[in-house]
Amino acid sequence: MRGTDKLLMDVGGQPLLRRQAVAALAAADHVAVALPGHDHPRAGALSGLPVQVVEVPDADLGMSSSLRRGVGLLPRGLDAVMILPADMPEIATEDMARVIAAFRAVPRPTIQRATAEDGTPGHPVLFPADCFPALLALSGDMGAKAVLAANAHRVRNVALPGKRALTDLDTPEAWRDWEAAQAAVCGLQP
Repeated sequence: MRGTDKLLMDVGGQPLLRRQAVAALAAADHVAVALPGHDHPRAGALSGLPVQVVEVPDADLGMSSSLRRGVGLLPRGLDAVMILPADMPEIATEDMARVIAAFRAVPRPTIQRATAEDGTPGHPVLFPADCFPALLALSGDMGAKAVLAANAHRVRNVALPGKRALTDLDTPEAWRDWEAAQAAVCGLQP
């Protein structure tokens, strides 16, 4: 983002990180947000929200640092964890609720992976508690791909509308294009 923090970009009148945390709070029993530190500027976006802030001082070592720290500090007794990168502005409460409902609808613990309408894998991904040890053993910047691969036989896809499960904005150009597309859609509505 060339110096701009994408998680503090304005989406619908609030920082993206706050928007995603509020959406998650409406869908889930517990919300944890991984941050580089409690004094990081992103922490201000969460002010007043009942979320668990998880400090990840080694975040520069890759995505697995956030996953390990977040899963390791979850309250005991949870039956699953949903991983949602906060830079996905099209994921809404109903999308998270759909993934959670899919998990609850099956008798055996399965991994629920959101996809685009066309079946392309995306986020969020919900891992049952029996995957927590594997998530705690991750390293590098590949996220939980190794856990998904090792459990491919029990991954169930949950299709979300359009490309919501894929929209991940990492550059100023991607943000500009996405904002223009959003403005065009809003302009077409009565």
